[in-house]
Amino acid sequence: MKPVLLLLTLLTVTVATAQDITYAEKLGFPKGKKVIVLHVDDAGMSYEANRGTIRATEEGIATSTSVMMPCGWVPQFMTYLKQHPTLDAGVHLTLTSEWDNYRWSPLAGKPTVPGLHDEQGAFWHSVAQVVEHATPDEVEAEMRVQIARFRAFGIEPTHLDSHMGTLFEPKFIERYVKVGISERIPILFPGGHATLIKQVAKVEAAQQQMLVMIGQQLWKAGLPVFDDLDGTSYGWAPQNANVSDAELQKIKTDGFIDLFNRIKPGLTYIIMHCADTTPTFGQITSSGPTRRGDMLAMLDPRLKQYIQQQGIIVTTWRELADRRKAVK
Repeated sequence: MKPVLLLLTLLTVTVATAQDITYAEKLGFPKGKKVIVLHVDDAGMSYEANRGTIRATEEGIATSTSVMMPCGWVPQFMTYLKQHPTLDAGVHLTLTSEWDNYRWSPLAGKPTVPGLHDEQGAFWHSVAQVVEHATPDEVEAEMRVQIARFRAFGIEPTHLDSHMGTLFEPKFIERYVKVGISERIPILFPGGHATLIKQVAKVEAAQQQMLVMIGQQLWKAGLPVFDDLDGTSYGWAPQNANVSDAELQKIKTDGFIDLFNRIKPGLTYIIMHCADTTPTFGQITSSGPTRRGDMLAMLDPRLKQYIQQQGIIVTTWRELADRRKAVK
């Protein structure tokens, strides 16, 4: 057998062995169960994002959120968190500023992180630009400042995750893991079977092995690890921008039901973006309909009933952290 083929075979065997027991089972959930966290990204981005997040978690079935600390509506949302201390809330580590008419800038300052500033003084628009211009040291410095700002409000983050997935880039992922372990804060990472990820992206054997190895590193450090994650609901935008709330809710709820049917047993992170949209929100982004739809789906009794009927377990970061502490 050629060396390359032998290596791929060994990687496949290693990955298959690692997936025999899901991280959900390691955390004490029943074997064969689908366990999910329903997570809302982008709290703090705008008034509408704050309202959508609050409605999705308070009135609906979402169980988690994370806050974009460089953004203008952070103080309002952090005040809400102080009044609702049991809500899962993490740091949505932000290294890009993707919109044209509404921008935000690095918290660490240009002398410390010059490679994270574009020509306007804001973060770069795209992940590719961050990879091109920023160093791992700059990225780590900015991550730590964003975590410090979160804590300055007197609240401890339940977890860390990555806006636009920038920290999953090979150039930065080591620092993402390092910060999570050193700060003793769980990080979003799919170190298990990654079934949904492989449905939307071509994952080669070496990449899969890297996911498994990092997952094992995080687990050994005492942090919970996910088997899989999905963020495709952002792309379930309706064709008609003037669709009614009832139609929008149906589109999104149907999408989530289809997604939950495709989930494999294990611990899966479901990413969504909720906004209680206003006309002003359209000046920020054209993503209003899909964000409003995510919020409406979380409020839909039909989705809650489906989850209950299917025996899907909905959990939180707090529960995952407690379960991980209990595992020897």
